[in-house]
Amino acid sequence: MCPTPAPDGRHWDGSPRATHRPRPLRVTTTSPSRLLRAGQTGRCRHCGHRIDLYQRPDQRPIALHPAELATTDVPESCRWHLSGGIAYPHGDNSTWCRIPHAVLCPHRTPTCQAGPRLEAIRRQLAVRTRRLIDTGALAPATPQPAAPHTGGPDRPVVQLLLCRYLAQQRLEDLRCVAQTRHRHRCPNPILAGPAGTWKLLPTTVQHGQLALPDVLMAVYDLGHLSCGEQLRWRTQRCPAHATVPGAADLALACWEPFDPLLHAAHIRTRLPHSSPRLHRRG
Repeated sequence: MCPTPAPDGRHWDGSPRATHRPRPLRVTTTSPSRLLRAGQTGRCRHCGHRIDLYQRPDQRPIALHPAELATTDVPESCRWHLSGGIAYPHGDNSTWCRIPHAVLCPHRTPTCQAGPRLEAIRRQLAVRTRRLIDTGALAPATPQPAAPHTGGPDRPVVQLLLCRYLAQQRLEDLRCVAQTRHRHRCPNPILAGPAGTWKLLPTTVQHGQLALPDVLMAVYDLGHLSCGEQLRWRTQRCPAHATVPGAADLALACWEPFDPLLHAAHIRTRLPHSSPRLHRRG
């Protein structure tokens, strides 16, 4: 006797099978941030705890503690609130606020005077970090070996759209931040197509800062490229995703507004020996 197979969409007893279709994630056109909520969560490399990444008004990223805390337990200088996916460094007149992870991270020194509630949270995170290290889920913090030098600086200064930015990685390692149709981060580099040129340009300061000596610094200049190409670099997208306005981001663009006073350690007075190579796709 051969069993009768169940029809499509039903269980073996004939009951309907519930199908859950995946719902695509989209970013509204009015959102000031193109980053998906799935791309805003990570883990601290020092203590292993979860952090939420957000952009500040100056477009720099900040890691916030995932839970809200009562404003009475948080010093006024450490209160943050979210609006439209952007983190603002002050309260919003509510009884709850967010706090930077650096204040609670057991691996770091607190940046503000913590009260009893914050000290209790720090102790809890420290105990969890020790458990992660004991079980092998987190490696103890050790200095990382230096990567092989390829000719360019580890954190280059890039000039685009009449502004200068400090990159978090080498130009060859900058990846596209857009989401693919398979809901993964695009593996393509942004260093494709027309590239910039290394130049020795004067060190400039922003309005209101102290004057610096007249020093020439190595800058990767993209100013000769078209406005659309410079926007592609600023949004950190590959040529394939530069023309897809509906594609969301799965990571923050690793550009930090360059400040010659804060980033003096990254100023190079000589041009690199070799220019970044273009990644050719087969």
